[in-house]
Amino acid sequence: MRVYVPLTLSGLAEAYKEGQLGPMPLTAYAVTPALREWYLSDDIEELEYAALSRAAQASLRLLAVDPRAPRRRVVVAVDVPDGQAVADPDRGLDQSALGEVRIKAAIPLAKAAAVHLDADDAERDIAAAADALGAADLGDDDAQFTVDGAEDHELLWYATQEIPNLID
Repeated sequence: MRVYVPLTLSGLAEAYKEGQLGPMPLTAYAVTPALREWYLSDDIEELEYAALSRAAQASLRLLAVDPRAPRRRVVVAVDVPDGQAVADPDRGLDQSALGEVRIKAAIPLAKAAAVHLDADDAERDIAAAADALGAADLGDDDAQFTVDGAEDHELLWYATQEIPNLID
């Protein structure tokens, strides 16, 4: 099963140093039955993109609580054995938890398939979105517009061999 782990650049640097993604339990995003039902598609590429997008939103939330982290969303794609990533059945209908899975075992960073990261030119918009997240959660439409602007930036794809250059 392919899972998408939301991080920050600081979190990626820590994972690189430790050689694994953590701490456990780890929250990630995947193509779950609830995500399939919500997205109404049988196209696996579209569903994978939806899971990646959910992880990018979670990365933005991590940035909102870590003002020192560089303002770029990071998502690590990892293939894990079926059954290692488990969706919470009690949150299956909770729209904020669509695609969310928990992983209880450590994931070696060497198992990562790719890293997805915002381009440098997205930093200003991502910073504004992270700053506006709290107000958006409270119903501020202008803040929500700013948060939604983060989605205008596609995450770039990087091979795992490029991680040392990404965290410099």
